[in-house]
Amino acid sequence: MEIRPAADDGEAWDRFVRASRGWTHCHLYGWRSVIESTFGHECSYLTAVHDGALAGVLPLVRVRSSLFGHYLVSMPFLNYGGPLGEDTASAALVDAAIALADESGAELLELRSRHELPVSVPVSHRKIAVVRELPSESDELWHDLRAKVRSQIRRPKKEGVEVRFGADQIGPFFRVFSHHMRDLGTPALPESFFTRIGATFSDSVWYGCAYLGEQPIAAGCAFRWDGELEMTWASALREHNRIAPNMLLYWAFMERAIETGLRSFNFGRCTPGGGTHRFKSQWGGGDETLWWYDHAAGGRTATPSAGKSAYGWGQRLWRLLPLPIARRLGPRIVKYIP
Repeated sequence: MEIRPAADDGEAWDRFVRASRGWTHCHLYGWRSVIESTFGHECSYLTAVHDGALAGVLPLVRVRSSLFGHYLVSMPFLNYGGPLGEDTASAALVDAAIALADESGAELLELRSRHELPVSVPVSHRKIAVVRELPSESDELWHDLRAKVRSQIRRPKKEGVEVRFGADQIGPFFRVFSHHMRDLGTPALPESFFTRIGATFSDSVWYGCAYLGEQPIAAGCAFRWDGELEMTWASALREHNRIAPNMLLYWAFMERAIETGLRSFNFGRCTPGGGTHRFKSQWGGGDETLWWYDHAAGGRTATPSAGKSAYGWGQRLWRLLPLPIARRLGPRIVKYIP
């Protein structure tokens, strides 16, 4: 088994990815150009080759700053990553990633795998996903939901809220997303990130916004792969919580997924037992354990998070910033929080 830097052949990489067990949208080669062009991070995409044939792949991104630390992550800003391929290839790729982390002085190597890997690296289950199977008809899903959930979906409809999909929703999505993140006290990813995602993955990314009149008040970005739709980012404006526009937003995404023939809806990652977990669980999905492998070369046990108590002072200050300033400063900070 030979480990090599990936050749600049995205088509070959993606063919292998789509044929591999446990592949996700996060493994696709297009993320390399999205991350490099948006954040300037070094991408070390590795391949395992056996008898001249591709046997495994591992996308890796280096995120380094003096404030937050030095990390190798697969994949930053996303929910999944880690190696794909045969067990021996996956193990060899992880060994190579550990060597790369140690040699370069990275404080932490984090592999965000969806499934268990054949490696002896400490694993964390601090994050889970909530996933529910989708029926073939939206009526069947509607009647399967609890009465309280159906009532919360009807409420914004009665207020005149409607959901729109399309590439033209990227701008409105970002306005809601960045506003919501400011209110949480967290820097938002830049609009250019979402614009590049839309251009790179136009056939597999969905942007949708819930409107009250002409004002977007809830928004989501979801990725489609292998019969599944993952809601990766979703936000709603707090001042409209009374009419629950996020409930109609999620319903519209699920309804569209069913119409497209998708088989499951992934609500994305969350912390077990938290408020976000409870919101996602009310839709009738089941918890899916995530396998995040962490090689702590420099003593770090996890990648940084703006929600951790160590950064609580930053959250409090960020909530006070005017939106234009938060939108301008946010990308300079969040690029280092993978």
